[in-house]
Amino acid sequence: MSKQKRVAVMDLGTNTFHLLIGEKQGETFREILRETIAVKLGEGGINKRTIMPAAFERGIAAMQNFKKLIDETGVDEIKAIATSALRNAGNGQDFIATVMQQTGIVIEVITGEQEATYIYEGIDASGVLTDDNALVVDIGGGSVEFIIANEDEVLWKQSFEIGAARLMDKFHKTDPIPVTSIKELTTFLNGKLGDLFVTAAKYRPKVLVGSSGAFESFAEVIELKKGRSFNIKQVKTYEFDIDELLGLIELLIKSNHKLRASMKGIIPVRVDMIVTASLLTIYIMQKLGIADVSMSTWSLKEGAMVKAMR
Repeated sequence: MSKQKRVAVMDLGTNTFHLLIGEKQGETFREILRETIAVKLGEGGINKRTIMPAAFERGIAAMQNFKKLIDETGVDEIKAIATSALRNAGNGQDFIATVMQQTGIVIEVITGEQEATYIYEGIDASGVLTDDNALVVDIGGGSVEFIIANEDEVLWKQSFEIGAARLMDKFHKTDPIPVTSIKELTTFLNGKLGDLFVTAAKYRPKVLVGSSGAFESFAEVIELKKGRSFNIKQVKTYEFDIDELLGLIELLIKSNHKLRASMKGIIPVRVDMIVTASLLTIYIMQKLGIADVSMSTWSLKEGAMVKAMR
């Protein structure tokens, strides 16, 4: 029997660096290894378009760690994809050069449009889409990708530099977030998301599909609160009970850091960013009148994996 193709995909985001190693299995892949490191590449500098020294060091250390895991596992192909933080940082190229020098890994910086394409591939492969039009929302730290699509095709996609870390840096300066800041954030989003509203009026998405990230935290908190044994790592898709989701979002928006940190299901890197992610989620739901929300844990890295296996 011939050896199956093994691929390592890295998704180097603003908050988190992900490594996924998979082996070809039919039309899709079997997971061999998955590792996530909270790098917080955007910390302290995201809206200044720079990676601060401490964040730079954390990023390099994470890549060395990934290289070690890749070497131990053995792969045929390595794909490292960088998104918003590295796309916009003045010293992003220095980071890429340092990684190349120290690990031999070549990082490919992709546009928001390419990012949306990979996200769609991952979401579609998870089986969450139907023949109804859905609005896929991927809330990253740096950018947010919106995709209107169904299981057959992408109708529209666009990336906006309004990620949760950027919004937090701009609007969530006091905790709990004040009502005046929420109003400012709403005004800001009204000004930024015109294209989304025009397109949504045309295609009328019936469902909002959240892509990993904050949506995983929403699902985990809801399920763990019920005392269920819930392992997000074993879940591909999840359908929210709308009242549970709205109740949780309201709670998070009113919460302070201490309360969020004590909630089971929110990883440390997301404890503060989940507030602006919650505000963005409820804003979209209200603006587009969508009350049907599901989530896929498959996203950019799974999309890149599926593509690499083809």
